[in-house]
Amino acid sequence: MKIQRKYMAHYLNARFASDSTGKDDYIRLGKDLEEYSPELSANVEKKSNILGQTSVTIDSYQKQGEVSPYYAEEGDALFTKLQAIIDGDMVLDDLKTDIVEVKLWDKDSAGAYPAVKEECYIEIVSYGGDTTGYQIPFNVHYTGVKSKGTFNSATNTFTAE
Repeated sequence: MKIQRKYMAHYLNARFASDSTGKDDYIRLGKDLEEYSPELSANVEKKSNILGQTSVTIDSYQKQGEVSPYYAEEGDALFTKLQAIIDGDMVLDDLKTDIVEVKLWDKDSAGAYPAVKEECYIEIVSYGGDTTGYQIPFNVHYTGVKSKGTFNSATNTFTAE
């Protein structure tokens, strides 16, 4: 049986690395998104030898996801952080946070789901938008620094293995 898309959840942490106080504040992406698909760009090396054989080496991936549209909502922690990035012209580690990918089709007995947390950086693409509302589309650039664990969607908490 096919797994419905709604069961692959992506929670972005609205508490960035530069926020030294407070606790993680995971916001589920998807309210206004018709699609969120992190793209995998592989580093591929192909070599041909004199025998006419080709060897292929894939040694890494660069992963990126696009969140567009993102409609700003008053009181939303992610909107507050995105607006602070715009207002403060933030760069470097001020853009660093993490994202958790949660497999909601595989609940355990304690009510948590298997998850992978990955460090990422947020890149604001633009802001403004049309008459449908104030928009702040952004890209999520994954670093590859991951930890496996579980995510409790009732409490929005990630627990590393």
